[in-house]
This record gives sequence, C-alpha cells and structure tokens, in this order.
Amino acid sequence: MPRNFPLDKCRNIGIIAHIDAGKTTTTERILFYTGRTYRIGSVDDGTTVTDWMAQERERGITIVSAAVTAEWKGYQINVIDTPGHIDFTAEVQRSLRVLDGGVVIFDAVQGVEPQSETVWRQADRYLVPRICFVNKMDRTGASFERTIESIRSRLGANPVPMQLPIGEESGFRGVIDLLTMQATVWDDELGKEPIVSEIPANLQAAAEDARNVMVEKIAEFDDALIMKFLEGHTISVDELKTTLRKAVIENKATPVFAGSSLKNKGVQPVLDAVIDYLPSPLEIPPARGYAPDDPDTILERPVDDNGPLAALVFKIVADPYVGRLAYFRVYSGKVVQGETVYNPAKGRRERIGRMVRMYADRREDITEVYAGDIGAVLGFKESFTGDTLTDAKDPIVLESITFPEPVISIAVEPKTTADQDRMAEALRRLAEEDPTFKVHTDESTAQTIISGMGELHLDIIVDRMMREFRVQANVGRPRVSYRETISRPVPEINYKYAKQSGGHGQYGHVVFSMEPLERGNGVKFENKIIGGSIPKEYIPAVEKGVKEAAESGIIAGYPVTDILVRLTDGSYHEVDSSEMAFKMASIFAFKEGMQRGGPTLLEPVMKVEVVVPEEYLGDIIGQLNARRGEIQGMEIRPGNAQAVRALIPLAEMFGYTTDLRSATQGRGVHTMEFDHYASVPESVKAKVTNS
Repeated sequence: MPRNFPLDKCRNIGIIAHIDAGKTTTTERILFYTGRTYRIGSVDDGTTVTDWMAQERERGITIVSAAVTAEWKGYQINVIDTPGHIDFTAEVQRSLRVLDGGVVIFDAVQGVEPQSETVWRQADRYLVPRICFVNKMDRTGASFERTIESIRSRLGANPVPMQLPIGEESGFRGVIDLLTMQATVWDDELGKEPIVSEIPANLQAAAEDARNVMVEKIAEFDDALIMKFLEGHTISVDELKTTLRKAVIENKATPVFAGSSLKNKGVQPVLDAVIDYLPSPLEIPPARGYAPDDPDTILERPVDDNGPLAALVFKIVADPYVGRLAYFRVYSGKVVQGETVYNPAKGRRERIGRMVRMYADRREDITEVYAGDIGAVLGFKESFTGDTLTDAKDPIVLESITFPEPVISIAVEPKTTADQDRMAEALRRLAEEDPTFKVHTDESTAQTIISGMGELHLDIIVDRMMREFRVQANVGRPRVSYRETISRPVPEINYKYAKQSGGHGQYGHVVFSMEPLERGNGVKFENKIIGGSIPKEYIPAVEKGVKEAAESGIIAGYPVTDILVRLTDGSYHEVDSSEMAFKMASIFAFKEGMQRGGPTLLEPVMKVEVVVPEEYLGDIIGQLNARRGEIQGMEIRPGNAQAVRALIPLAEMFGYTTDLRSATQGRGVHTMEFDHYASVPESVKAKVTNS
C-alpha cells in the first residue's frame, strides 16, 4: 500500500502546556477546522475527542496523551494532545521523545507557569523545535507583550512575535499578520470564515513598528538578509519564511501567535505555522543508537522507507477488551503486518499482528507504517515503553526513555478473595502502561504498595482499577517515598562469605569502597578489579547483589540512592565459589558499608507555586513557613494577585489544597512538582523511623 502523503508533507507535533492553558480546546479546533469532526467538543461538557477517558471527562483534565491525525492544505498532521498536570509528566516526556515539533500553549493572563517551564525543558532535552500560541487573549488581564516577555525571561527562549492582537480582553477580535501586513478577524460564531482585510488605521503605526522588529530578529539568522535589512532593501515574505523555518528547526527561534481557542479565534494561523515552520521527518537529524553487542559503536538511521528497520515503542495502553496496545514511531524502514521484528533489549522476536492508526480511542486498521510515521500494534508479548523494534540482520538499539521515580505511595487491599487475582492482574497491566507507576509488596506487613507521581496520579490508578478491571479494594493513606543514602565515604569494606554444609561449600570475598554522590545520580557500580582476583564471570553477580541490597536501606527500609560502590579487590575458591556466593557477599558488604557511612534519610522536596489575591499574601507565607517551606521568590500577577514560589517537603503538602481554600475563601490555587531529594531533619527522621 503506497504512502498517502510524501514525507515532506508530514508533520508529527505535540500540543504541550501547563494545565488549563487550553491544549485540548485547541486540539478540538484543529480537528474541526481540518474537517475531522463536524462539531466542536467542549472540555466542560465532556464531549472532546482527545479527552475520551471517563476520568478525564469527569475532572475536565487530560490524563493520557491521545494521538489524532488530520489533514490541512495537503499536509498530514499527526497530533498528540498531552496532559498538563505534573502527575502525568511521563505522558509528555514519552510523546516529546518521538515528535518532530511542538506547539506550546500559554495562558495570556498567567504567562509562563510552572508546568510550562517543565514541558519546555523536556522539549529542550529532546531538541524539539517549537512554535508558541498565546491563548485566552479574550480574558480580563490578558497581555500578549507580557507573555512574550515571560517566555524570554523565564524560559531563556528567543520568541519572535508574528502577529499583533486586534482588540484587548473582551474586545479581542483578531490578529494582524506581520508578514503579509493584513488583518484577520473572526466574526462568525464557529470561526470557520476568517475575514482578511486592511489593517485598521489606528493600528497601522504599531503594526509597522512590530514588523520592523520581527524582520530584524529574523534577518539576524542570515548574513545576507541582515545586510539587506541594514541597507534598507525590502526583504520578501518568502525569504523571511525560509530563514525563520531554518532558525526554528535549529532551535534558535520560536515564532509566537495569538488567539482564543474557546472563542474560535486564531487557530487556523497556527495550523499554517505548523506547516511553514515545524520540520518534516526529513528535516530532523537521523535517529541515533548503538549496536546491541557493542554500546560504544554509534549507529545512525536516516529516514528511508527502504532502509533497515528502526522503530521505538513509546507508549503502552492496557485495554481491558483488546489487550495490550503498543504505540511506536518508525524512524527508518517500515513495519508491515504479518512480518516479524526483533527486540534487541529482550533478545526476542515479535510478530506484527493487527496494526491500527489511532484516532484518540478509535482505531482505523492499517497494514503498513512507513518511516516518519506513528502507528500502534496489538498483541505484543515482550515489548514495552522504550524498547526498540529493528531488523534481526541489521539491529540497532535506539536511545530509550528515562522517567522520574515515584514520590508518593499508598497501600491497597482487595476487599474479597475474588478481587485478589483481579487486582494483581489489573496492577500488572497498569504498571506496564505507565512507567512512573510502581507496585511492590511490603515484606513486613504483606501489604500491596502502589507508588506514583502524586495524589491525583494514584487516585486515577485506583479509579481505573475499580472501573476498568472491576476490582473492589480498600485504599490506605498516602505515604511519602523516602530514600536512604550515606553521608560520608567508606574507604574499605572487606567481607568474606563462606559457608560449609557438606559437599561443595559457598565462598565469595569482596572488597568495596563506597561514597555518596550528588543528588539524582541513583546507585552506581564500578568494577576496578585488576589482575583477576575475582573472575570476570562473577562480576555481574556482585553488581546484582549491590543493586538488590540497595532496594532496602537500613534506617527504615527505603530504597538507597545517590551512592557509588567501587569493587576494588576480593578472592575466590576454585571449587566453592559461585555466582550466589558472590551475590550474598556483596549484599552483606553493602549493608555493612551503609552502617559505617553515616546513613541518612532523604525526602522528596517539591517546587510549589501558590497564586493568591494580595490581601491573603501574609497568611499564605505563614502557612508555607509552617510547612517547612523555603520561599524562593514572589511576583505580581494580573488582577491584584501574587504568585509565591517555594520549596516544600512533600510530607508537609498533604491536605494543603483544603487549607489554602479555607484561608483564601476558595480564591487561591497552587501547583506542585517534584524538584529534588534532600536530607530530613532529625525530628522528622525520628517520626519516620518510629511510624
């Protein structure tokens, strides 16, 4: 089956933003104006295409990223609508890993918000070119200029305003296109018939000034254009577009547009900008990876339908009716129904069964997915998020996707014996779907503990478990996921594990050094054995023992992190040594090293932003200080409001929403995201170890 669209006419984009900036509302308009839907869905009414889960429609928020495909002016646009809530940041991260471009939406009243910064940094990490859409221009307090300034100052970006708003706040009617110097006004209720006309006389001077600024900013990216500009020559629209496109793809500039998605104003120019400035799969660098048997050998896979297969599984959906659905992005080659692909991470082959193109929760059967495109396949047994699909004859392992560790836990117990097996199966499938959701059994209490990124995250998991998998369960109170580490180096731990019980014995001898690492480094193992005092075949067993011992610390049984274990020496016995003996030796040596290294407890510290009317500012600062908060700064927001930024331990944030509402008569709001782990005070440590 041939391609529907040539590669240069394909765009893979994500809609990313802070919660409630208007991502889903904008996506609805994109689907409507491109003819994919015949009515505009509403987030408030629960009738949107991409917010299809019952939990999304009830809460009015996006929880899982949804993929839809639309056509605009002869181009195919694959759109992924991502969540804005920090608890579901993994959905944004894995979407950005496989996308070629992004549309970042900002609230024209609030400007850059905390989650705006987070998604921007994620896009920076994956070098995703972006355009910006300043939404909600019709709201009281909206400011195009102030939002652009916050993009420049808080994100360190290089915004290039491409439009000038016509009217302010409730009087917002349309925009002036600074490239063509024409006005576009949306007067009809659905916004389908934009009226293009001359610039209003009262805005002519402002538009000319804004255009000069725009032309100068674009010309700076091209030596020939800047000379033209300085010499006073006219620069054509095509020259400006070509230069800006190149700058956007190189992440040197970000075009900015204005509108109001809810009022159906300004969305069509954003679609034009997706085509004009965001890259096709042909314009992104080749996919990079390494040879499965030699991680030091870097391989590249340019976009080519006839090249060797290189595809990345970036999302798993556990559907109670059709089973596991794996979303994948093809970078090179093509995936064909009925053929077999190779997963080098698992060393297994997977048969390509039924393939579909997703339209939110609806499926359209397809038989081939070409390079540069996104598809989904049913029935994979071994392949999960971050795995590579490749040719067995010419394999490659693409860079996987890393996710943050969970910071909050709750205990769940099935209500009946019949629920026991159903709960285990439901949690297994939900954990396969969500890499930031973890399940384990507490050995001391035999309870099932589920961990995630926040209270809302775990609420949704439990809700899905009860609704989709029909499991009845009791839920415990939220608990903080503490970590343990050491506070000082331990130069040498010398441990000999020797057992004799008739026949062959067990002998393993290891010499370690241990030292604390900077926060966020996890557990690292280095083999510094010289001269073969421990045979090579036993080294993996030593590392496995270290990693296993690090799963449970010595203070309160929490996982150990930020520690370097260096294997420096040891000895073995030709008959009695075994992998198990060396694993046990390393476990006991690790525990001894923890005891001698000044063990300390770490707690997750959250980056919190509270926005309140100015009259409540004093009370709110008092509240934050009482919760061991460290005030980082304050800034004035529109409408006589103040935004307070602080770092606060997660343990102190339970129940804060209720306290904030009570203190501000329901007018205060706050956002929270994980920032780092820090040592807990002795008073808190005593409470944790005694609880």
